[in-house]
Amino acid sequence: MSTETDQPVTTEEERKGFRFPSAFTILFFVTVVVWLLAFVIPAGRYLVGEDGRPVPGSYEQVDSELTFGQRLYELFLAPVNGLYGVESGETGFIGPYEAGEIFGAVAVFFFVLAIGAFITMTIRTGALDVGIARLSHRLRDRSLLLIVVLMVVFSLGGTTYGMAEETLGFYGLVVPLMLSLGYDRLTAAATIMIGAGVGTLASTVNPFATGVASDAAEISVGDGFPLRLLMWVGLTAVAVVFVTRYARRVHKVPERSLVGYLPGDREMVGKSVGEVPAMSAKQRAVIWVFGLTFALMVFSVIPWASVIQGSGADPYAWQLDWYFPELAALFLAAAILIGLIGGLGEKGISDGLVQGAGDFIGAALIIAIARGVTVIMNNADITDTILNSLETAVSNTSSAVFAVLMYIVNIPLAFLVPSSSGHATLAMPILAPLGDFAGVSRSLVVTAYQSASGIVNLVTPTSAVVMGGLALAKVGYDKYVRFVLPLLGILFLLTCGFLTLGALVGGEFA
Repeated sequence: MSTETDQPVTTEEERKGFRFPSAFTILFFVTVVVWLLAFVIPAGRYLVGEDGRPVPGSYEQVDSELTFGQRLYELFLAPVNGLYGVESGETGFIGPYEAGEIFGAVAVFFFVLAIGAFITMTIRTGALDVGIARLSHRLRDRSLLLIVVLMVVFSLGGTTYGMAEETLGFYGLVVPLMLSLGYDRLTAAATIMIGAGVGTLASTVNPFATGVASDAAEISVGDGFPLRLLMWVGLTAVAVVFVTRYARRVHKVPERSLVGYLPGDREMVGKSVGEVPAMSAKQRAVIWVFGLTFALMVFSVIPWASVIQGSGADPYAWQLDWYFPELAALFLAAAILIGLIGGLGEKGISDGLVQGAGDFIGAALIIAIARGVTVIMNNADITDTILNSLETAVSNTSSAVFAVLMYIVNIPLAFLVPSSSGHATLAMPILAPLGDFAGVSRSLVVTAYQSASGIVNLVTPTSAVVMGGLALAKVGYDKYVRFVLPLLGILFLLTCGFLTLGALVGGEFA
């Protein structure tokens, strides 16, 4: 899954110095700062149209009726309201005892736990590990094709479910394999890290980026899918060419390696990397269920009638239009099915469900805490005031310029808030309505956010996926940065181009 609470792998000496704070610590300070700002930022509101969105130019200041005691109570209840706060149908106030629609992130919270159970159950069967191992063995005599296929596989994991920490388990296989084929350790690290990273950058339905951001922006996960799919194909192809170009150069002239070779590395060329495990019929079935579950997810969230016929078209009879409740149920049911097929037994399935939910509880809590910040802003009536201050700035910009600005603005935010889900939950309530004022679809704002988060997570030293992967591959961070910087520049420019295309074409495409 995407980086949520990751910290860099540090040495004992580094632990004595500065360590970048965790996502929980950052969100705690953001919550307190926003609460304090609510005392000085004037309260105000927009008129709301029939579609539930603010009407441009209708902002007016209002008097806040909250006392200091009530504000203190809001701060105290912020995480709870972020999870299951209810928005009053009469007043718009959000609290646990109001009557109206759920405003909290409880649906996303449970969805994340269900995803955790699904992924953990699949890993417990050993099907993913064996599948990648056998794929690598089968293509060992076509080494460049092997790099291409592995990068595409990891990229698929990134674009569908935010594959990140799960990649750490593959270094033990891929590093010796690449060395035996005449490549270096950087080639192995890049195959895994950039493969999964560029897939996450161009997420199509990644629940931790696209899903959480779409929920915060109040749109369907499937909105903007065609553009994101085009981005995934294009950016993955560029990343593959970049890595294979370096790999071919190192294979031909080993002295051109950016990282050099450790004692024994060159002696591994041509050697077998061990016995290839056999894939059982159960594991094959698990792989099929795993892939089909994500295929069903993609099918179920896309608004097919709007994509094919245009906005406002009546849904087809076969169109599912699922959202987080149905998706959570899908992944929970698929997790149990995989456990049964994999022969884990009653105890193994129960333990897998609990462990999977436990492994992902950090990401789920971050989403709730970040949503609590939004609750504080809404109850203090400062959200619309902030929107109004930004409305003038974007109202005169072209849609293409606005889309690129959203991308650029989110890059520093992605570094400051290392959690992709926390970043989405914090930023989207402000940035998504700005798209309405600029005439840009909210789905394009989501695409801009996730692209910024993805490109930062390819290189940020606050990520255990980056630092842990480099430590496992025994590649220096400085040498990795030197290698990847040109690719980051290319991805940045291409992403700006895709966002511009989305803004110009518009409609259901973007």
